Amino acid sequence: MEKRLLSERDICSKYILPALVSAGWDLQTQIAEERTLTAGRIVVRGKLVARGQKKRADFVLYLKPSIPIAVIEAKDNRHAASDGIQQALSYSKMLRVPFAFSSNGESFVFHDATGQSHQTETEVSLDSFPSPDELRAKLLAWKGLTEAEAGTVLHPYFDSGKEPRYYQMNAVNASLEAIAKGRKRLLLVMATGTGKTFTAFQIIWRLWRSGKNKRVLFLADRNVLVDQTMVNDFRPFIGSMAKLSTHSKTIERPNGTHEKLAVAIDRRRRINTAYEVYLGLYQALTGPNESQKIYRELSPDFFDLIIIDECHRGSAAEDSAWREILEHFSDATQIGLTATPKETEYASNINYFGEPVYSYTLKEGIKDGFLAPYKVIKCHLDRDVEGYRPEPGQLDRNGSEVEDRIYNIKDFDRTLVIDDRTKLVAQRVTQFLKESGDRMQKTIIFCVDQEHAGRMRQALINENQDLVTKDSRYVMRITGNDKDGLNELANFIDPESDYPVIVTTSRLLSTGVDAQTCRLIVLDREIGSMTEFKQIVGRGTRIHEDTGKYFFTLMDFRGATSHFADPEFDGDPVQIYQPGPDDPVMPPDDGGTSTGRDVNGTETIVIDPVAPGQPGEPAGPDDLGGDQRPRRKIYVDGIGATIIKERVEYLDADGKLVTETLRDFTRKHLTRRFASMDDFLRRWRAEDRKQVIVDELAEEGLDLELIGREIDAGLDPFDLVCHVAFGVKPLTRRERAENVKKRDAFTRYGEQARAVLEALLDKYADEGVLTLDDTNILQINPFSNMGTPVELMRAFGKKPDYLRAIHDLQGALYEESA
Repeated sequence: MEKRLLSERDICSKYILPALVSAGWDLQTQIAEERTLTAGRIVVRGKLVARGQKKRADFVLYLKPSIPIAVIEAKDNRHAASDGIQQALSYSKMLRVPFAFSSNGESFVFHDATGQSHQTETEVSLDSFPSPDELRAKLLAWKGLTEAEAGTVLHPYFDSGKEPRYYQMNAVNASLEAIAKGRKRLLLVMATGTGKTFTAFQIIWRLWRSGKNKRVLFLADRNVLVDQTMVNDFRPFIGSMAKLSTHSKTIERPNGTHEKLAVAIDRRRRINTAYEVYLGLYQALTGPNESQKIYRELSPDFFDLIIIDECHRGSAAEDSAWREILEHFSDATQIGLTATPKETEYASNINYFGEPVYSYTLKEGIKDGFLAPYKVIKCHLDRDVEGYRPEPGQLDRNGSEVEDRIYNIKDFDRTLVIDDRTKLVAQRVTQFLKESGDRMQKTIIFCVDQEHAGRMRQALINENQDLVTKDSRYVMRITGNDKDGLNELANFIDPESDYPVIVTTSRLLSTGVDAQTCRLIVLDREIGSMTEFKQIVGRGTRIHEDTGKYFFTLMDFRGATSHFADPEFDGDPVQIYQPGPDDPVMPPDDGGTSTGRDVNGTETIVIDPVAPGQPGEPAGPDDLGGDQRPRRKIYVDGIGATIIKERVEYLDADGKLVTETLRDFTRKHLTRRFASMDDFLRRWRAEDRKQVIVDELAEEGLDLELIGREIDAGLDPFDLVCHVAFGVKPLTRRERAENVKKRDAFTRYGEQARAVLEALLDKYADEGVLTLDDTNILQINPFSNMGTPVELMRAFGKKPDYLRAIHDLQGALYEESA
């Protein structure tokens, strides 16, 4: 077959692949074809959820699995060999590799960013493609790596059957390069939900198996983080791994099996030094008293590598407990993992660990489609906006006079309690869940402290009595000192467990908890720290395709989402909704507002002589923040509170917040794709299979079928584009089909052929079928009752005659418009 008639895929298989194999590249371990790099950004408009176009490289070449070195972009032979080089360069930058190639099956264009070639860009023949050894030598010289260092940098990954994502490969490979060159302190910044623990495992595995590091410590500050890590990502270390704890524990894995965790500390608090990989809480290794500093039993050179998970919380401050452990083992290589590097006057990750060796942000994760985008509902309460000043002689619930001053949002639920405000929040959250059509979506409500979380739990129970009657765990409080709640934490984060559904908390769930199916996050406390705000947003950013979770909602009652305006924030929401008092809580599908019922509430204030925990219980460290002193609270009844406004914005393709309807969003993206009506008509006429155009738009995040359902279900994709993008009055599919019949376009065919064409028109009118040229359609009703596919095609002559008739039919459908 003539080369110019071959498809791009044929060029890949018949010319490019043989050239690679001939140059010495191993087909099984070094060549990946059609390698998908991103998942495709998730586009959310109202109830519409669609994936944008994935980034996919035609070929990625590897020195070893997951250690990429080059990218090749192919074009068909009607293009020049260089036409794909810019696309190849964009992929090579993503993969942080210096070599990019493009080809049309005649030759290769080779872009060498290492500066090792005479020219940066050259053309090479098919039989002169560089070998793995040639590119390896150039790579090592470019990176300044010796052969000894390359032994570490190029050591194989652990093959779990799970292909690392491109940014995980970048993080792992960048870390090994820095360590091989002698760097002792490293910082990795990776957004919540992007697999920091999996990344840490591969770093440890490769350093451990290459002999670079033999004893490893993985530090966290919560038991659940250590336990999850041991039974999931770190599972291959079993036999060589133990937890630095005196308490043995059995963990249930997602598949229902049970795993007993090995412990390395006996009851006399002696550490078993026979293991190689240790995981532990810094609280178990140190404390204010000298007798608690158990880490000092180990010599300063005991560990070769220490990885600190969520290092923004503990290790940043110079006088922190983590810092003393790190300084004791100062000779070890130390890697800090965080989603939110901490930079304040008093604490700095970067000052300790240095600039990040790799960073992958929330914004990048959402853009690539690996993280869930989100909508924001901003709820402004009158008391929060206007403040509250007691009437002269106002008494609290205990009969004491309330101090005469203005109480504002900083006081509510901290020093002054208005219970009706709590009830109003509970009503609004419940209303949202009801309007969404799914009252079983996992929800986290962040409260001021444990006492507030307890009152919020009660208010939600009273608003959801029907579901609480079915299972009392429908609403639960999970805080640092609530044993019953903590016992249900594992069930809350387990996608297979229905209960608990709604949990109230203070700070315990703000970070590190892998709540994959969380669809609603409610903020009913102020969040002053950008670090904590990013962590809380991160509780919802995981995608869970099995349960159809592709985005989540953030409901803000305290103005915490003002952090979106901070330049430090790097992952804006897709929608911010601010309904008025009479509007529904659920954002309308078109991004505007619509009428709904009002939710009124009356409120309260009171005095609580007990600490923020439950009466008689000490407050947990997760829930007091920096202030460990018990607070007196004033409870006042009969004050009242109302929602005064709420609102919604979307995140556009450029990362900017806009108030935009689904129609506006579609129009903007269609006019980017087609500059004018004539431009669209030319493309529509030129494409024999109209479905190809529809599929291309779907890959770009414009699913015309879904958009049509929202705007007008009776419109053909052709009319949908013309109407939405260019303002042309549309015809329905039924009107188009009837117009064809009126023109007697089928008079030249026999009776049976005309019956087939009329049935096809009806199929198009009823179901919007564009693939009329697919002969499989003749196997279903009503055609299956009219004869076999062969018999029906024979009514037109031969198969080509049938296909020509279908082509004419499709042309007739759009004759007036085109």
